Amino acid sequence: MSYEIFLTAAAAQDLEELHQYIVHHDTPVKAQYVLTRIEKTLASLSETPERGSYPKELSALGIREYREIFFKPYRLIYRIIGKRVYILLIVDGRRDMQALLQRRLIEK
Repeated sequence: MSYEIFLTAAAAQDLEELHQYIVHHDTPVKAQYVLTRIEKTLASLSETPERGSYPKELSALGIREYREIFFKPYRLIYRIIGKRVYILLIVDGRRDMQALLQRRLIEK
């Protein structure tokens, strides 16, 4: 049972910003490695998207419509609707996640 993966505009921007940050603060080789690993992690959702956990910050509020998987320290937050997986957020998990999730997912 295969799911289609869709990267939202916000998630695509997250990925681009992450890539640029690593290029400027590390190396282009490291940036490409991280990008490739994140893309592989996202692609793996096409078979088993339910395996992701509920983000603890949202679960504490009773919100269980979003899931997440990790390529540490990065958190990849998504939503399953039918046979589609919408990638909503790609972020370094060391950030203030409560505020970020509230701003990006709850206060839309």
